[in-house]
Amino acid sequence: MKNYIDQFKLNKKKVLIIGGLGLIGFEISRACLSAGADIYIIDNNKSKINQAKKILVNFKKKYKIINLDTSNYKTIGKNYKTVINQVNKIDIFINASYPKDNYWKKNSFNDITLNSFCNNISMHMISYAWLPKLIADHMVRNKIQGSIILLSSIYGLKGQDLSIYKNTNIKENMTYSLIKGGINNFVRQMSSYYGKHNIRVNALCPGGVKDKSQNIAFIKNYSNKVPLKRLAKPSEIASCALFLSSEASSYITGTTLIVDGGWTAI
Repeated sequence: MKNYIDQFKLNKKKVLIIGGLGLIGFEISRACLSAGADIYIIDNNKSKINQAKKILVNFKKKYKIINLDTSNYKTIGKNYKTVINQVNKIDIFINASYPKDNYWKKNSFNDITLNSFCNNISMHMISYAWLPKLIADHMVRNKIQGSIILLSSIYGLKGQDLSIYKNTNIKENMTYSLIKGGINNFVRQMSSYYGKHNIRVNALCPGGVKDKSQNIAFIKNYSNKVPLKRLAKPSEIASCALFLSSEASSYITGTTLIVDGGWTAI
């Protein structure tokens, strides 16, 4: 008889997590460790490394943090080889990074420059496409029936609701929806091509996630638009990443798993 709980375990699996120290990425790191995986965290946020080690200390040798920037397309191939030399075998690849330039907050339709627009497309969309392609090819060469998960957004599915920015200093972002929409369709294209190798490719599409930096007006405006009347917890996104990583989702590929409290339902 099948033990359904065992399908969620990641024992003996090696998981590579880009942005594994971020708001969502760190919760994904913890979830995968809790499921028994050996994880390799790629992150260039040096200030979070020591803090993360204090939290992950109980997992002993099951994790490794590698300080690398994977957003520069000129060095992405070289950095990929650096990672492969350390990891050797990748069963699960998760990109939870959020690369952006210094002018990201000025990517509204009124303020954006062509230079910033191109920079952000390059940093985010290109890295989100090229890295999984390299990883998938690694899986094919090593006959690994792996899982690839990319972090997208509900704004890859629909336009931004500008009313939630009322009484805040937040503006709409011309670049964000383009990037996330591209990621959503890319996973469909990748799943079509790599499916014959039993490599699954999916996107997670979270709604708004609770962050300490958010002001009260935004939280109120956003929550009023959601049937569940709140923002998501990072752990609620991580549990879905764990599902897509595991054998529990063995017949799911090419999908965008929406985790938004019902935002896109109305």
